[in-house]
Amino acid sequence: MKATGIVRKIDELGRIVLPIETRKILGINTKDPVEIYMDNDSIILRKYEPACMFCGSADDTIRFNGKLICRSCYEKMGELISSGKFER
Repeated sequence: MKATGIVRKIDELGRIVLPIETRKILGINTKDPVEIYMDNDSIILRKYEPACMFCGSADDTIRFNGKLICRSCYEKMGELISSGKFER
């Protein structure tokens, strides 16, 4: 983890302002979704990138029945169905 030396206070509604320098470095723009994680006693913020529901890859995704699937997993499912090895 990289220390920035920037300290912010949380307001009455539980909000903090991320410094513009940090947002620029991470490519976070106004209204971009941000994921919130907890790791022991730390809070981790990360720009949300939609990813494949099976393998987690964000590369070459397609929407299938409202879910994101990468092309690789989509093709593997097609092969399993064609070969009759698809489990229900």
